Amino acid sequence: MAETDLKAFVCGHPIAHSRSPIIHGHWLRSHGIDGSYAPIDVAPADFVRFLSGLAAAGYRGGNVTIPHKEMAFASVQRRDQAAEQIGAVNTLWLEDGALWGGNTDAYGFAANLDHLAPGWADKGGTAVVLGAGGASRAIVHALKQRGFDDIRIVNRTVGRAIELAHQFGSGVTGHAQAATTELLTDAGLLVNTTALGMHGNEGLPADPSTLPDSAIVTDIVYVPLETPLLAAAKARGLRTVDGLGMLLHQAVPGFERWFGVRPEVTPELRALIVADLDRKK
Repeated sequence: MAETDLKAFVCGHPIAHSRSPIIHGHWLRSHGIDGSYAPIDVAPADFVRFLSGLAAAGYRGGNVTIPHKEMAFASVQRRDQAAEQIGAVNTLWLEDGALWGGNTDAYGFAANLDHLAPGWADKGGTAVVLGAGGASRAIVHALKQRGFDDIRIVNRTVGRAIELAHQFGSGVTGHAQAATTELLTDAGLLVNTTALGMHGNEGLPADPSTLPDSAIVTDIVYVPLETPLLAAAKARGLRTVDGLGMLLHQAVPGFERWFGVRPEVTPELRALIVADLDRKK
């Protein structure tokens, strides 16, 4: 296959907001690869048909974003272990005539912390995860993979937190929001997966004042880069990690599958995305 046949995509509905083309475009240029990575708006009613035509269209694979992750999970022929556990697919690739689906969100979350908070998982321990949606599934999976044995999911609707905890089994528990303050007193890691703190949805999803002095606080929200939660944690002197690195690192495995080179998340790439965020404020 000629280099000009190296084609990948990101699909969603809508898709214009996606920053994945900036990330993959940067890596294609950096590695001198004559390939393409295109944003494609695919309505839910057209998604299964779109998947069935990937090989004929010459694609090696691509990314899937909202609202297609669960439909992709149900539609692929094979799934990796992370996708099976998380119940959603964000990365597609063709291999031996089969359409595979994977999930790189857990990888991206852990790699971001590895990069910006080295040693964060050395002792495992206790983590509090705010929210019980699709993103929290990936976070809990990553935490279990890294040896955390006490993972506390907090959600406004406690039934969803308990249901998610049961799906992950031993060491994972579900709790109501009212218990958050007490749950944080011995936690080594606090993770926000809710939309609270995003531009237009400003708010503090939890008060980090009761966390131990050694705790790390991270937020998967990256618009703004410093959310109210991270600002409050930083004011307390805690280590903080913003959510942009998760977006960057989760893109690495897909690029390697489609284009045959494992890219790096560099300060230059981060600066590109930060500049794009600033332009669109």
